[in-house]
Formats: sequence, C-alpha cells, structure tokens
Amino acid sequence: MKKWFAVIGDPIAHSKSPNMHNTWFEEMNIDATYIPIHVKGDELEKAVAALKTLGVSGWNITIPHKQTIIPFLDELDPIAEKMAAVNTVVVQDGKLKGYNTDGAGFVHSLEEAIGQQKQSEVLIIGSGGAARGIAFALQQYGYHNLTITNRTVSKAEKIVNELGEGRALSIEEAENSLDRFNILIQCTSAGLANTDFKLPLSLEKLQEGAFVADIVYNPLMTPFLLEAEKRKATIINGLGMFVHQGAIAFQHWLGQYPNTNLMIKRLTEELL
Repeated sequence: MKKWFAVIGDPIAHSKSPNMHNTWFEEMNIDATYIPIHVKGDELEKAVAALKTLGVSGWNITIPHKQTIIPFLDELDPIAEKMAAVNTVVVQDGKLKGYNTDGAGFVHSLEEAIGQQKQSEVLIIGSGGAARGIAFALQQYGYHNLTITNRTVSKAEKIVNELGEGRALSIEEAENSLDRFNILIQCTSAGLANTDFKLPLSLEKLQEGAFVADIVYNPLMTPFLLEAEKRKATIINGLGMFVHQGAIAFQHWLGQYPNTNLMIKRLTEELL
C-alpha cells in the first residue's frame, strides 16, 4: 500500500519539505507521497487524531507546533524529550513517537561546511525550540564552549541550566564581547521571507573570519548573513540544516539516508 507523509505548521506555504521528500521518493523508487497541511494552533489535537485515523506513516512539524504537539504523542525519543521539542513523528504499530532532528541536522551541515571545530567559542542567538535543539545537539557532538543570548535573558539561562554548562548573556553583553566568538548561530525566525527584519544584534564587533550561520533558508541570503559577509565572515545559510534534518527524518521513517548533496544543489538553484 502506498505510504504517505506530511508536514504541519502555521504558516506552511513557504515549506520546501514536500518538494524535497517527493524528489527523494522518486530518486529511490519508493511508492510514497508527502503533502503540506496547514494546521492552526487550536486545531492541533484534532489534526493529530485525523492524521492517525487517515493512516499517515509519519510527519514533520514546523513552527509553531514543535513543543505543543508533545502531549498528543505516545512516546518521545530521549533527545526530543531532553529538548522538549519535536519536529518528526514516526507512526509504528499505531503508536506515535516523536523525534527532534533539527539539532543533528544543523551539526551535520555545520561540519560539512567548516569541518569539526569543537574547541570554538559558539554564540547561539535566540532561545526558542530551534536554539534549544541546536544547543543540545552541539553538546552531544562535543561542543562545550556554548553561550546563549536572548532579549529575555531568563530564557537563555533556562537552556544553560538544562545543558549543565555554558553561559547566558544579554544582547548588549553579547554585542560587547562579540569578537571572542568563532561561531555565531542565528536561531530566531528573523529574516524569513514573509517577516519584517531587523538584526537580532549588532555585528559591529564581529571577529574577522568568524563562521556565521543562519537557520533560515528562504531567503538563502538573509540580511544577517549579508551583514556578516560585509564584515569578512564565512557564512553558512540554513539550507544544509534543512536538508539534513529532513534526511534524518526520512531515515527514521524508511531506514534509508537520501542523497543530501544533490538536494542542496537543487534547492539552492531554486532559491537563488
């Protein structure tokens, strides 16, 4: 029987996930399809029940449901439980199990771009689900010099306390000490194609040659990355994270890891 998968979110029209997964199904001769479903916050519980009833094999979750979906799942992978955020659901024997592939997807894309830089001083900007996932994944992969900055410092402090290491800074403190960081990771939704944008913090003191990543992939070149490039940083857009988190989800569903290099090339051409 044909398998089907989905991505749910609000908004959802901008997502490239259907294109990516359907291309992989075709490349790998898998009889399956993947569709986008617009789900508002107050419809989430009904949507989960409907997906299960209609026989979905698995689905992805994007903003704003990565944390609020947890009560409607039967089980969490230990990493997702630690992160308190889910972006992938696997349906197995009628049970719904939640995973988080965002953080691992980011680390894969970071190391693909710059190699292993585990001794680096890392600044994570933001304290939402993506920032949490990336912070825990970096720690899991051996990155321990982590600093988190956020406009509401208490939210950054909460993540640091859960990590059991690292430190939290206000935006002003991060700006004043920016030249100490080798890697900056912009983890807020600022810069998405459908949002107004202002820099989450000033890059005036950015270290020349620093690695600056943005988790936003549409547009490929966010204002944050453009500003970092002007200051002679090595920039990393969000497309690699997006593709690798999708590939890890694909592997959870079907036991195979798709071709990420070709997909990054294809999506780059589409988004340019």
